[in-house]
Amino acid sequence: MNRRMFVAAAGFALLAAAAVPALADSLDAIKASKTLRIALDLGSPPFGMNDASMQPTGSDVESAKLLAADLGYTLDLVQVTSPNRVPFLLTGKTDLVMASFSISEERKKVIDFSDPYGVIQIVIAAPKSVTIKDLKDVVGKRLGTTRGSTNDKEVTAQAQGAEMVRYDDDATLITALISGQVNIMASSPQTMASVNARRPNDPLEVKLVVKTNPYAIGIRKGDDALRAVVNEWVHANLRNGKLDAIYKKYNGVGLPAEMLN
Repeated sequence: MNRRMFVAAAGFALLAAAAVPALADSLDAIKASKTLRIALDLGSPPFGMNDASMQPTGSDVESAKLLAADLGYTLDLVQVTSPNRVPFLLTGKTDLVMASFSISEERKKVIDFSDPYGVIQIVIAAPKSVTIKDLKDVVGKRLGTTRGSTNDKEVTAQAQGAEMVRYDDDATLITALISGQVNIMASSPQTMASVNARRPNDPLEVKLVVKTNPYAIGIRKGDDALRAVVNEWVHANLRNGKLDAIYKKYNGVGLPAEMLN
């Protein structure tokens, strides 16, 4: 770890340690305000995006609305991007994060997660004309990805020698792939589908599945009461099929059967 990375990591850890005691009673504050602040990434279709009327939509948006309604609170949608999901949570700008938030050991060091309510694959995709059979085939190639995402971190770690071209959100990455700024992506099948809808003459196809990650709701460490309430909601809505229906509506496929039991 170089000095800059060490200093950043140390600062991040201190921020986490300072934030938790002061914000540990989030559930009481939510009950008092009757408002649930949920961070959502509207630049990450089909999880979060704006519709033709510029209204928030997507599977995470609909899930967040369901969560707030089931708990009887007003939803306060806090817009985030991949890089600032954790900082917004740690500094108290939001109570929860629902933004295709993949569970990772690195993130678990500073925040907690609910039980999973969805899954997302990390894939490398490119046009049919590009041959990629394994990670060795991306050495020296430019791969577009979303900065700070698990896609970025996982592929950067595994695809040594590839040139990672990082964009601030999925929407910007999609635009870059449509315009030809980059021609290979390290992202999700959902991002690929969004690209192909606007790139029909030269669509991308999945070349490699790098990893399949469950995603969950991000919660501050110490917010155990809030986490218990959220977990109860997750399991109830997996059993009754509502979360599966939302996922299927926006992703085209249902959740894995083992998640619904």
